[in-house]
Amino acid sequence: MNRLLVILTIAISGGPFFGLLGTVVGVMITFAAIAAAGDVNVNAIAPGISAALMTTVVGLGVAIPALFGYNWLLTRIRNSTATMNVFVDELVTRLAEHQSDDTQSPARFPVSMPAE
Repeated sequence: MNRLLVILTIAISGGPFFGLLGTVVGVMITFAAIAAAGDVNVNAIAPGISAALMTTVVGLGVAIPALFGYNWLLTRIRNSTATMNVFVDELVTRLAEHQSDDTQSPARFPVSMPAE
């Protein structure tokens, strides 16, 4: 059950970084376009910056639900593991008790049969 949690940890740690990378690249492209045009106009800057920040929103939109899902699944896995450990401990105890009862009880059949 734990091996599939790696996918969630990758989404949790990688999502924001990809969002940040997209934002930085988008802002760089916007500034390069402004420098090439030579015109500093808010109406020209706003759409580029908005699109650049959208990658951050998407990165966080992936990471935040993945974090909640990871914590929920991790709690369920820990509870299941604890329940299984209790079951195994009880089973081993009962098997040991049953084994000790068999070794201490007298033989069910006589060792020698009486002659007829």
